[in-house]
Amino acid sequence: MKRKSISRREFLKLSALSLGGLALRPWGKRLFTLQDFPEAERLGRVSWYAIPLKERPDYDSKTIGTLYPDTVLPWLKDTVGYWPNRINQRFVETPEGYVWPEYFIPVRNQRNIPVTTLPQSGENPGMWVEVTVPYVDLIMENPPPRSSYFVHSVDNNLPLRYYYSQILWVDRIRNDDSGVIWYRVNERYGNPGDIFWAPGEAFRPIPQEEMEPISPNVDDKYIIVNKNLREQTLSCYEGNSEVYYCRVSTGTGEDATPTSAEYSPGFQIWRKLHSLQMSGGTSEEGWQLPGIGWTALFKGDGIALHSTWWHNNFGEPMSHGCVNLCPEDAKWLFRWTQPAVPFASGDNDVTITGESSTRIKVVDA
Repeated sequence: MKRKSISRREFLKLSALSLGGLALRPWGKRLFTLQDFPEAERLGRVSWYAIPLKERPDYDSKTIGTLYPDTVLPWLKDTVGYWPNRINQRFVETPEGYVWPEYFIPVRNQRNIPVTTLPQSGENPGMWVEVTVPYVDLIMENPPPRSSYFVHSVDNNLPLRYYYSQILWVDRIRNDDSGVIWYRVNERYGNPGDIFWAPGEAFRPIPQEEMEPISPNVDDKYIIVNKNLREQTLSCYEGNSEVYYCRVSTGTGEDATPTSAEYSPGFQIWRKLHSLQMSGGTSEEGWQLPGIGWTALFKGDGIALHSTWWHNNFGEPMSHGCVNLCPEDAKWLFRWTQPAVPFASGDNDVTITGESSTRIKVVDA
């Protein structure tokens, strides 16, 4: 499952993304608005170093171009295609050609009317928001960055950005001299200290009804994750009835998602958070990703069900051991599983002990 990649030097030369240093200038000297994205109901964003653009939905067809990171194109339709030695055999048709969608992320460009005041959440005001545009450029309040994710961007003079479907915490609002409303994003959990400002149009405040628990009075809930290389699925049960089914991406090799013991009831969800900045690996080979929504940890300190905004290859192994889900599936599971996470409180990080949370059975069948 190894991916061929170009070198970092080639990426920097080809990507032509040179806004990184601007994001670290003092407030007031670098104000920008949202990008002008293509006019289409459905869009796709490139999330990898470089992906080929094909003449037909076929690996062996002519490569007519290369798409570089954060290229956004209209998503016309999905079509059956051919890619050797892979499970997913589909392409996305764009006006420019066909793209195999492993790193072509479905996005939309939905701008919002920013709010001007924050609701009270516990002792301090704040709100959970979702990014609803393909990406939004950021201004850093307190440079230099601390997260390796943003350090990499600054070191390579790349823009600091949040991406479609990320879930984030806003704790301040301000207007600039031109009347633009800005949100201050300060991640609540896992953040090493980075604080950013971004145009409020890019974020949709998440209302309480979207976080209400699903079937809260049902006790006999459990999940079965099948990590078989040709399956990669998740099923939710209430008693003997399957109530939800979706495709997922687990890990393989050294990053394999742990399998449940044969006769055990499965792993227990022990911690849930609306959003978490996750990291792993060593200082030399590690990774760190912000704004991972709908996180439910069930094994150790890092194996979780969670939303995924950086790939679109569900049905094949892709993770560092977690169970990757598309944003819509992750949100549904977050609301359905126990324990429930309160919406309007000062602490949206719930940890549980005992036997009252949802169990997850991981099998290789």
